[in-house]
Amino acid sequence: QVKPQFQSRANVNCVVFTAIVFKTQVVAGTMYFIKVQVSDAEYVHLKVFESLPHENEGPSLVSFQTGKTRDDPLTYF
Repeated sequence: QVKPQFQSRANVNCVVFTAIVFKTQVVAGTMYFIKVQVSDAEYVHLKVFESLPHENEGPSLVSFQTGKTRDDPLTYF
């Protein structure tokens, strides 16, 4: 659901966009930290916020880190 947001903000077009692993942090909603494969050897880390259900808002991309590899640890940022 955040692929278009990432592509727009990073100014890229991803043919591959596969989530590999994620972590969550409960705040006033849920913060997701997601490692996503965007090409054969390139990965990005996404920080996505999903508000509480009663707010009826979809997930939104908060920030991202590019230039990651499959072996880079997924950390809170």
